[in-house]
Amino acid sequence: MKQTIPTYDLNGISHHKFHVKRMDERTQDAEDILLDKGIHRDSHYIFTCMESGHVKMMVDFKMIESKDSGIFCVLPGQVHQGLLMKDVCGWFVAVKAELVPDTVRSFFDESLSEIQPLSIDKNLIKEINTTAGMLHASYTDEMLSSKEGFLVVQSLLNAFLGMFALIYSRNNQSPASSENRTLQLSRIFRSLVRKDFKTSKSPSEYAEILNITRGYLTEAVREATGKPAQHWIHQEILIEAKRLLVFTSLSVKEIAYELGYSDHTYFSRLFSKLEDQSPSEFRNLHHNKH
Repeated sequence: MKQTIPTYDLNGISHHKFHVKRMDERTQDAEDILLDKGIHRDSHYIFTCMESGHVKMMVDFKMIESKDSGIFCVLPGQVHQGLLMKDVCGWFVAVKAELVPDTVRSFFDESLSEIQPLSIDKNLIKEINTTAGMLHASYTDEMLSSKEGFLVVQSLLNAFLGMFALIYSRNNQSPASSENRTLQLSRIFRSLVRKDFKTSKSPSEYAEILNITRGYLTEAVREATGKPAQHWIHQEILIEAKRLLVFTSLSVKEIAYELGYSDHTYFSRLFSKLEDQSPSEFRNLHHNKH
């Protein structure tokens, strides 16, 4: 087993900041897109639109499956592995974070619900495919080499990504009022936690960053999510700990230090309390599965 979980960027497949590819029966290397890397992370976003076919992936210990017409995405940092790709027709778009519009990043990165594959109407698939086809036709060195050409391509990319965010937002089960202060605060808090959980582990630290009291933060997060602020900090720590336990050979002590704990026994006690099993027990239980 490897000491670290491999993280891939787009440099190996494109010298641009995004990559767009058509997947169909004529694309002989289509399966390489999802199946050739094994267990890994990507530093970029992956957006996939399927007209038909069958895909299975493992994303952070959970099996996701998409059949026929649908869309799904994988966020930067998520540990995933392609398991099945059969008769797939559609589009694959990988995008570095800096090219993803802030509104799209905010929706996916700060979502209060899990991002799952969505089955959508074939007419909507056609609209996405039209945009993807235009994007693919413009994805040339000639277009991307000039400032004007790049702006045209970027506008098409923004349209494609915006459609994804719009479709997911329509299916989002979180409270409908997007202007609700409590919901906004919860999203911002969770975004900060994803970024800083290794160094900041107390709600008080995030409350200070947000210029609010710990009590107000805890109340707002609990109202929006049903869970206190500390729960979400622990969840980020847990998911990263689980990734390292299952997908690397780092010792529990090394994992504790990687997660920002100088006292590895405290980390082990916390993990055991939250998971009802020790880190070693969790590792042993899941080794055979992955």
